[in-house]
Amino acid sequence: MDSDEIKPKSSLEIDASMTTSIEKNFEATEVPPWQQQLTLRAFVVSFLLSILFTFIVMKLNLTTGIIPSLNISAGLLGFFFVKCWTKLLEKSGFLKQPFTRQENTVIQTCIVASSGIAFSGGAASYVLGMSERIANLGEKAYLLDTKNPSLGWMIGFLFVVSFIGLFSVVPLRKIMIIDFKLTYPSGTATAHLINSFHTPEGAIIAKKKVKVLGKFFSFSFLWGFFQWFFTGGDDCGFASFPTFGLKAYKQKFYFDFSATYVGVGMICSHLTNISLLLGAILSWGVMWPLIGTRKGRWYDASLSDNSLHGLQGYKIFIAIAIILGDGLYNFAKVSLRSMVGLYLEYKKKNSGAILPCTDRDSTEVSPDQLFDDQRRTQYFLKDSIPNWAAVAGYVAIAVIAIAVLPHIIHQLKWYHVLILYIVAPPLAFCNAYGCGLTDWSLASTYGKLAIFIIGGWAGASHGGIVAGLAACGVMMNIVSTASDLTQDFKTGYMTLASPRSMFVSQIIGTAMGCVLSPCVFWIFYKAFPNLGLPESRYPAPYASLYRNIALLGVEGLSSLPKNCVTLCIIFFFGAIVINGLKDFLGKKYARFIPIPMAMAIPFYIGGYFAIDMCVGSLILFLWQYKNKAEADAFSPAVASGLICGDGIWTLPSSILALAGINPPICMKFVPR
Repeated sequence: MDSDEIKPKSSLEIDASMTTSIEKNFEATEVPPWQQQLTLRAFVVSFLLSILFTFIVMKLNLTTGIIPSLNISAGLLGFFFVKCWTKLLEKSGFLKQPFTRQENTVIQTCIVASSGIAFSGGAASYVLGMSERIANLGEKAYLLDTKNPSLGWMIGFLFVVSFIGLFSVVPLRKIMIIDFKLTYPSGTATAHLINSFHTPEGAIIAKKKVKVLGKFFSFSFLWGFFQWFFTGGDDCGFASFPTFGLKAYKQKFYFDFSATYVGVGMICSHLTNISLLLGAILSWGVMWPLIGTRKGRWYDASLSDNSLHGLQGYKIFIAIAIILGDGLYNFAKVSLRSMVGLYLEYKKKNSGAILPCTDRDSTEVSPDQLFDDQRRTQYFLKDSIPNWAAVAGYVAIAVIAIAVLPHIIHQLKWYHVLILYIVAPPLAFCNAYGCGLTDWSLASTYGKLAIFIIGGWAGASHGGIVAGLAACGVMMNIVSTASDLTQDFKTGYMTLASPRSMFVSQIIGTAMGCVLSPCVFWIFYKAFPNLGLPESRYPAPYASLYRNIALLGVEGLSSLPKNCVTLCIIFFFGAIVINGLKDFLGKKYARFIPIPMAMAIPFYIGGYFAIDMCVGSLILFLWQYKNKAEADAFSPAVASGLICGDGIWTLPSSILALAGINPPICMKFVPR
């Protein structure tokens, strides 16, 4: 889970029959060799679902940047499609290989690796932030420090930077998974889900979930299609419905009837949704109207609303201050926990304690758990990936990147890339280790640090903004893919999938993502000419935020409007204090304290999506109040259906826009 992503609540139910020994349920089932876990049907299904999930992640990135965990949806849909495939072949007598949980794990890994590039590939953040379109919103002095998106260089850039992170943590897989026994909550939850599907009882429940997902997928898709007819102009349609009146609408407070964000609200925790709403009220309800009254005193009254020297400067830089404060606190916390954990493991090893689970004394764990650990360790160590191959792969890709990247991004020099690849492996290890402890990836925080360091090093006169943003992309891809792979190793460990099949699946999924992500972004970019602008349906908030972080790196704070720096400092330390308070008070009271990262997002784009998410949260709350067991079992399927249906509607709507077919009606509300 990335620090720019909002952490979802754990919404995974495990079959009661699997709470003792999971592996005893599968003891009679033969585990196929790693080559047979990599099937053609697995990669065909992975490719089709990767297209769906790339559209979903890209749409979320371009609207708010809030991306929930889609692992459950990927695992569920992968199981459904291959189960249908094998059933059809079985009836016709052509089934040669049954569908196993190892193959299911390969599919889920491939989908998540591919759709993950839609986030770490940065099309909606640092890549779009390089463009003239975003540059025109800010400092006119830096209009030449740009690089416009194009399919060719984006695909080339991703192929150069996206694979090296996979090689950086391969030598440490045994230490992370077996010796340190890191939990990797998302990887563990996904493994439990896949294991449950492949028991007789779990298969029945999975079918019911798929049926529910299909119903809400159809509803969401048809609702998006219906809404399209009323959007024949600017600010038209249900997405611009002034639910609470025109004054509230002007301040971005309205329900925009988005099935996607109602679904996201059902996946994210209640605290996350409330934090978003509180951030919207604080910024658009209180602060921006008050700062607006200082027009002419704090900033020039003649400036446009989009000028960084005016109100827009407060919106962007205060949001950046909160994000940086939150990121710095979590970086320090996870790093400290990682160092303490490593120190304790080192002391344990030196004191003569035996780390591998297979040699643990049976009094520490139940016999069932010991059996599971022994069986899993046996298969995990069976198909090892040679360390020399991982090191050679890292060095070879690094050499290629040092030679090629300066030709793709001229502002980025070879020595910038060299330094990034020297410091990346320890940072990738820290991120993977911290992710195993907390389920919290700090990829975007490392990316922001790279913006400041490389951007400041290159300097304003040598393309520091584009160099910093490109460095962000290099760093984010390395540390993000490293933590993703270790999560997948944990899932594979718990489903007896071979590390080799996991590694190959991750490579194939990453390669798919390197092509799919730029192509999907290009569809949006060409279909919606105002993409990235504040008034657009797709404002891409992180594009402006990342570019302005780069601007701070090369220019400093001197260009900000009056009192903006003071407010930024207050909110920066406020984010640190709130996070510290949450940790100090413990879980019992922390659930009542808002999340600073979540509060920061509406500061720039408004609160309309927070209202959608709170509606989703309210639906889930009432459902849990009425029937908690049913809500816990089926709410992920309902939410996934709402997200997937609305997400896939963006494909035909983009094609209609590219073909010049406009909606026939404009439904708009104006004062009397």
